Amino acid sequence: IHAARLMVYDAAWKLDQNKRASLEAAMVKVYASEMANSVADRVLQIHGGMGYMKDSPVERAYRDARILRIYEGTSEVQRMIIAEELLKN
Repeated sequence: IHAARLMVYDAAWKLDQNKRASLEAAMVKVYASEMANSVADRVLQIHGGMGYMKDSPVERAYRDARILRIYEGTSEVQRMIIAEELLKN
């Protein structure tokens, strides 16, 4: 979580300096969304069947984490942006 926060701060700092931060933003999106999915998967494993219950906060967190990889560009699209930016430099 701290690594993702620092990555966000770095991207925000670049934007404050009027620099492009598309590489950093894409890296943060991939890292943070996949980390959230990993954490949600572990929590669901700990809670077992109760974690799947509709009104469970664990179920809600799991659903929310799953959608992070999709909206605002899928992880695959973000990886393509990262590759383009790295090859450009």
